Amino acid sequence: MTEVVRDNVDRSRFELAVGGEVAFATYRREVGQLLISHVYAPPVLRGTGAADRLMAGVVARARAGGERIVPHCGYARAWLRRHPAHHDLLA
Repeated sequence: MTEVVRDNVDRSRFELAVGGEVAFATYRREVGQLLISHVYAPPVLRGTGAADRLMAGVVARARAGGERIVPHCGYARAWLRRHPAHHDLLA
């Protein structure tokens, strides 16, 4: 089964369900920009790469939607710094 990053528009967050748990990244949208305010992985998912896979999905959605990313969250900022292929998405 393939994991899918879902855009939960009602809660303003991207979600990745893994084994009954949900990692998420809260966001706010502005014209052409996606402001990531917080990335969270439940304790049981920490160290499993769930947050990494979540961010990969967030970046893919931003790229597909023509949005630039403003990473207010330390994890999102560090993730983007470690993945230079996505630096072009930084606002």
